[in-house]
Amino acid sequence: MGNPELNVVTGAFGYSGKYITRRLLAMGKQVITLTGNPDRPDPFAGQVKAYPFNFNKSEELVSYLKGAVTLYNTYWVRFSYGQINYHNAIQNTRTLLQATKSAGIQRIVHVSITNPSIDSPLPYFRGKALLEESIRQSGLSYAILRPTVIFGKEDILINNIAYLLRRFPFFIIPGSGKYLLQPIYVEDMADLAVQTGGSGENLILDAVGPDIFTFEEMVKLIGRKLNSRAMLIHLPPRIALFFSILVGYLLQDVVLTRDELNGLMAGLLVSEKPPIGKTTLSAWLEQNRDSVGVDYASELKRHFK
Repeated sequence: MGNPELNVVTGAFGYSGKYITRRLLAMGKQVITLTGNPDRPDPFAGQVKAYPFNFNKSEELVSYLKGAVTLYNTYWVRFSYGQINYHNAIQNTRTLLQATKSAGIQRIVHVSITNPSIDSPLPYFRGKALLEESIRQSGLSYAILRPTVIFGKEDILINNIAYLLRRFPFFIIPGSGKYLLQPIYVEDMADLAVQTGGSGENLILDAVGPDIFTFEEMVKLIGRKLNSRAMLIHLPPRIALFFSILVGYLLQDVVLTRDELNGLMAGLLVSEKPPIGKTTLSAWLEQNRDSVGVDYASELKRHFK
């Protein structure tokens, strides 16, 4: 018998990458990871060997990737912070693509975002569109997955809404709250990633779940499941953003950025395509009501410190 098929998952010790890795290991495949945070706890008890990204050492990066069949790429940045920004993230991902080709990897499964556009005024959505174009032109076999909000035990957005609803007497809704979201469960997202990783077809898929909520509806749903008594208050977006900065100062985190708020209110986190995910947010909240939002999930501590 030969060695197990080797796969690479960026961020296997993180959030969505961890769920993808679990599935690959359960299928008897070998997994290595590239990470920017080598001190993060290993949830796989040494089964997954970790290497640093080393984007500035392309030959080293190629050597890590050699022998692998598929790359599952979850690498990106939520917002610019310090020396880390969207421009660097785009260049780093293009370096990773070139190393992938040089290493002889056959296929890439890449996590993008719904409704990316090169013409977007929002750097997150514009950057994702530029990378999709780079992947399509790379000559690699690819699956591009376009999720919206990914919810699950390590999720930040849903968890932190729940955290605020548990601890504050009021919750601020920016603007009307009628802008739409279509979240997908992290387990469904991981299933889709592994499924498309085993395909030879070039694919671009919206990775969305069965629920479409307005933002206010989603907050109310979370509040009901937690028996929260927090009052929902509508404020103009700029004032809501100011309060999010104050809360971020108290929590020593970036709670919400202007670009994130603009993207949310522009209705970019919903798809016109049929849903792929099966798990409803309501059912997940029901099962996890005792744990969701108990602790705050800090983006800065998770990715920048």
